[in-house]
Amino acid sequence: MSSGVLHTLSAAAPEPTTSTAGINGAAPTGYKLGEFCIDEYRPIKVVCIGAGFSGIAAGIRFPQKVPNVNLTIYDKNPGVGGAWYLNKYPGLACDIPSHCYQYTFEENTNWSAFYAPGPEIRAYLERVADKYKVHKYLKLSHELTGAYWDERKSHWRLTLRRLSPNSTPENPQYEDIEDTADVLFSSLGALGRWKWPDIPGLSEFKGRVLHSAQWDVTDGHWEEGVRDWGDKKVGVIGVGSSAIQIVPALQPKVKQVVNFVRGKTWLATPFSGEKMAELLKRDAGAANYKFSDEDKKRFKEDPEFYRKFRHELESDLNSVHGATLRGSAQQQGAREAFKENMMKKLAKKPWIAEHIIPDFAVACRRLTPGPGYLESLCEDNVTFETNEIKRVTPTGIEMTDGRHYELDVIVCATGFDTSFKYPFPFVGRGGVTLHEKFTPHPRTYMGMCVDGFPNWFQSLGPNSGVGSGSLLVIIERQLEYCVQATLKMQRERLKVVEVKKEAVDDFDEYLEAYFPKTVYSEKCRSWYKMGKEEGRVVGLWPGSCLHAVRALAHPRWEDFDYELADPVKNRFYWLGDGQTYNEKTMTGDRAWYLSPEEVDIPPIPKD
Repeated sequence: MSSGVLHTLSAAAPEPTTSTAGINGAAPTGYKLGEFCIDEYRPIKVVCIGAGFSGIAAGIRFPQKVPNVNLTIYDKNPGVGGAWYLNKYPGLACDIPSHCYQYTFEENTNWSAFYAPGPEIRAYLERVADKYKVHKYLKLSHELTGAYWDERKSHWRLTLRRLSPNSTPENPQYEDIEDTADVLFSSLGALGRWKWPDIPGLSEFKGRVLHSAQWDVTDGHWEEGVRDWGDKKVGVIGVGSSAIQIVPALQPKVKQVVNFVRGKTWLATPFSGEKMAELLKRDAGAANYKFSDEDKKRFKEDPEFYRKFRHELESDLNSVHGATLRGSAQQQGAREAFKENMMKKLAKKPWIAEHIIPDFAVACRRLTPGPGYLESLCEDNVTFETNEIKRVTPTGIEMTDGRHYELDVIVCATGFDTSFKYPFPFVGRGGVTLHEKFTPHPRTYMGMCVDGFPNWFQSLGPNSGVGSGSLLVIIERQLEYCVQATLKMQRERLKVVEVKKEAVDDFDEYLEAYFPKTVYSEKCRSWYKMGKEEGRVVGLWPGSCLHAVRALAHPRWEDFDYELADPVKNRFYWLGDGQTYNEKTMTGDRAWYLSPEEVDIPPIPKD
């Protein structure tokens, strides 16, 4: 029957009557259709905690993809950026190529250097947030103080602390507020809660004590804050990625730097540096190549070249996973190349090599290129101290052998609490806390979900980091997973989505089987293992970056339990009244499946 005839008939047809008989004369079941269209989506409230890379992307993707969404993004800081807002220490920079440290959908052709400085990364995030109007969803200076699953209402109850309207800079005052969420997406991360070293006397030091994650900034930049440090003696405690950036940044600006080091670490040759040099036809020896105006102009005016440049860099970055496998040829090659490079840079003070070049494998602890660090250790005003600290005195640091360093400033580049045990109550079903769930170590489903904690997804949770490759694509895929789960809840009228315990158990078993074959399980102190030398690897995905991207692409809905939002047991109640909203209201597009976004045109085979 043609559509024209159907329109004619439907105009004259009487209203249908409700039959008392079922299909083929069977007895009726009493089931009633829902009085809504299949795509008449109910409102859903999403709350995101954190406004770093994850939170800003959430402010873009949830409104883009989830209809009728009520979105709020809370962050404890006064500005966006997450770790890039919090950290302002000297030398702060990206430790993978800048062009691999950006959203897949938002290119930046204007990075100043191969490893861009921290303020540029923060500025990039601010621009993205402005461009996509994320600020309408943001509530800054709001710190999460508790998350509680409400069994009766099937939603999250959140408590937060914020500055009160009567607060002033001289007299800050706070107030507590509450909110609720149908879906909670958190991006609290592992590197946001800094840790002070446990050294006797630290609080009694009469000079200035700073932590790398709590650096005082004057006029928006660290250089202004150290402008008058020319006669200062500065002690830097640590040899992690922050200390490796701080020491060369301070060295030319102060009278003396003493780097107190107890561990060892590998310093990498520039990641993808040779590939960058090949593509730009530039010197491959530059530790941190500065892009010229000519380079940036070409990136901007030749999109095809820039896409190739970015693609090739990222492809190269994703080609080193083999080095993380014990006994691999790539691992051996990396050890030889890195050792040779480190020895070369330490030529003026070769004795340092035996105290810093590790016996453990490359990448056992977080790997960083550290441009300028080894060279700075060889400068006359830098002391590399490997003996144990006994205590901090009012005027400096005393070593166990009795020597004493007179200091004006002590910088603690001593890392973060990487246990994923947050300093506030996070309570799931039956009053079970996340702290209990994560003892003795975190157990999750693919780094994102925890059984007993419904409607909660996280970005950069336990086992989400990567030892090689770009972290940004992982963030985007974890967010997309949460968006898909939210759409499923809305589409199928579900009030609860909760990962099954057996799915968490199986992923945990996979982790236990995977990591022993990698270098991460060797003996070295690393935040990958919650700051321990040995034990469970909780910081990294069990596989390569590309492996994670594939694994997260298609949610396994069979790994979850569900509860319906309506008091109707029929699993197809969400089908509604048999029509779409556009048909019911005779508005909108009623052939949307023909739009360019929907039509999937197959390629024509060549043979």
